[in-house]
This record gives sequence, C-alpha cells and structure tokens, in this order.
Amino acid sequence: MTLNRLRDQATHIAHSHGFKDATVGEDIALMHSELSEALEDYREGASPKKVWYEERPAIKGTFAPILHDEQSEDPNIIYKPCGIPSEMADVIIRVLHFCGKHEIDIEAAIAEKMAYNDSRPYKHGGKKL
Repeated sequence: MTLNRLRDQATHIAHSHGFKDATVGEDIALMHSELSEALEDYREGASPKKVWYEERPAIKGTFAPILHDEQSEDPNIIYKPCGIPSEMADVIIRVLHFCGKHEIDIEAAIAEKMAYNDSRPYKHGGKKL
C-alpha cells in the first residue's frame, strides 16, 4: 500500500470517528504527544521492540483486531497494542491524517526531502547529534 493510500485511509478513519475539527497547532501537538508517549514507555524500561496488549471491552460494530498468541477469542474483549512500536504507528497515523486534511502529497514530499538530505554533507557539516 502506498503512503498516499494510507494517508487517505487514516483520514477516513479519523473523520468517521469525529476527529476532523482540530486546528493545525492542535494536530501538531497531538503528533508530538504520541512521541512523548513513546518516550515515557522507554523511560519506564520498555524495549523499543516490545509490544504488549491491554484488554478493553469490545464496542459493537467495530472490526475485530488481529489476535495474538496470548489473547483469547472472547468477542466481548479487544486488545489494544501498547509500547513504542504502537506509539510510532500512532505518530505516523496522525501525520498521515494531517496530510490528508491538508491535501499534502506525502509521497512526493518525502521523496523530495530525502533527495535533499542525501545531498547534505556528513552530519550536516559537523552536528554532534
């Protein structure tokens, strides 16, 4: 699936769940909040690869999430993925939703920026980090 297709899907899901009226600043703050959640998981000792699941009551009419080995098949329970990988997914989903709201061709923007970055000097001329 292409990034622009994922952008359209993220935008559709967000809008169908009532998330369409945030300002540009609010959207950027929400993107940042997902990174902060990942940082908090790391500060609490989570490995960058570690995923765990929290049980949540199922809501009628929602699709069934992918089950993992440790999860039951109880139709009244869903499992929320947690951890740094899940937070990174949330960051990307929020960025894609933002791009959809503002009709940004994210594939073209990424390709253009990566080409520019590839033209820059090693560590951008002396950056330490």
